[in-house]
Amino acid sequence: MASTPRAIPLTCSGHTRPVVDLQFSRVMSDGSYYMISACKDGNPMLRDGQTGDWIGTFIGHKGAVWSARMSTDVTKAVTASADFTAKVWDTYTGDILASFPHQHIVRGCDFSGDGSRIVTGGMEKKLRIFDLNRDDLAGQPILSADGHTSVIRNVVWDGARNMILSSGDDMEIRVWDPRSFNQVHSCKMDGPIASMELSADGQYITSTTGKSVYFWDAQTYTLRKHIKTEYDVSAVSLHPNHTRFVAGGSSDLWVRIYDFESGRELEVYKGHHGPVHTVSYSPDGELYATGSEDGTIRLWQTTPGRRYGLWQGDGNEDA
Repeated sequence: MASTPRAIPLTCSGHTRPVVDLQFSRVMSDGSYYMISACKDGNPMLRDGQTGDWIGTFIGHKGAVWSARMSTDVTKAVTASADFTAKVWDTYTGDILASFPHQHIVRGCDFSGDGSRIVTGGMEKKLRIFDLNRDDLAGQPILSADGHTSVIRNVVWDGARNMILSSGDDMEIRVWDPRSFNQVHSCKMDGPIASMELSADGQYITSTTGKSVYFWDAQTYTLRKHIKTEYDVSAVSLHPNHTRFVAGGSSDLWVRIYDFESGRELEVYKGHHGPVHTVSYSPDGELYATGSEDGTIRLWQTTPGRRYGLWQGDGNEDA
């Protein structure tokens, strides 16, 4: 009887402080994809998504970077920082294309679907939209929105529906129309929202609070699934085929895989030496990345033993 291959993660070193945010790009025309990381060391990094190999570091922030996102075509990156700025970068040269000042720490950022605008949110409890093509505004937003009553920790620009999602300590996911910047929907939760992301296909909004994981319909904003765990969940990512999800904990070192339909825990792995702050599946679903308090990123195979990226496989793939 064949034994189950052991999960051996690849370790991506380079950061010197806790890694707090990860994002994969879509799959490019040549089959490659990329990963960007935000870290408290203030130096976001771009990597090859399949191997974790370092491509470059964006140098220019003077404080922790809390969020990092790539444009759909991966030509630009945007970062949100404790230095009271959001910066937009050229991913080929590493140059700063624009720097947008804020009055307090910026916690979340994202690009519009066409990459021409960004949205930011943070300690000011205010959302701002900046137009990257409007040099005449001298770094000022084209629109801003109040409504949150506490820190905004997460922002997502849903490019398919052209809606902005924001969440944080006031226990509510708010949905905004970026044309008017009026709030059009909300999803209420029972505690401060630690994480929020849109699934790869745009079908689900995933969010976490306390020991609970929520999956919302991204079209109707109705709750589709609520799963309770035994630990405080820091982040969740849904596999592209919706069969499973990965979760990290804010108070232990474990990475856990769950069955999406039943909510049953399938796999538990330990590889980090500190709590797991961020998790994300790759766009092809072959691997997932975890970022930790220990300053490392680890890449894990969805199916250990397969030949993929730097993993050589166990020779039983066709068995």
